[in-house]
Amino acid sequence: MNIQDIWSSALHLIGQAWWVEITTAKPHCTYYFGPFTTAVEADEAKAGYVEDLEGESAQGIQVTIKRCKPAQMTIDYEEVAQESYNPTEKTSMSGQFS
Repeated sequence: MNIQDIWSSALHLIGQAWWVEITTAKPHCTYYFGPFTTAVEADEAKAGYVEDLEGESAQGIQVTIKRCKPAQMTIDYEEVAQESYNPTEKTSMSGQFS
């Protein structure tokens, strides 16, 4: 690990690292790439990430460079929606309208 990697990791720990946030419409996802020590460094790296996603046929690609501390590197909203929808789960009102 070089000094740049150590510095990026330290910035990430305190939420001051720069990240490339890429959202796609198809698949409906958000991806985080980083951490980077500067916005310029993140901006220079974004083209490679976009190229990779285009190579995987992603559509509706939008890129943002931002300081953040992502909890997940990839968020698949279609997968999240499937996990949160459970038609057999009973709610507090189940059976009240039968």
